[in-house]
Amino acid sequence: MRYTVEDGGRLNNFAVEPKMYKAEPPTGNQKRNYIILGVVGMVLIGGLMAVAVSVS
Repeated sequence: MRYTVEDGGRLNNFAVEPKMYKAEPPTGNQKRNYIILGVVGMVLIGGLMAVAVSVS
């Protein structure tokens, strides 16, 4: 645990910081999966909107 002691004897606690790392860019396979998920999401939302319009 990291802490410092002030002149008055009070302790100041500091959070332990996680290690930093650089994110790697997505691979071609991951990009393809993102596109597929986006299309599936748009079809789902479009279908829900069509059901809502047809019911109302």
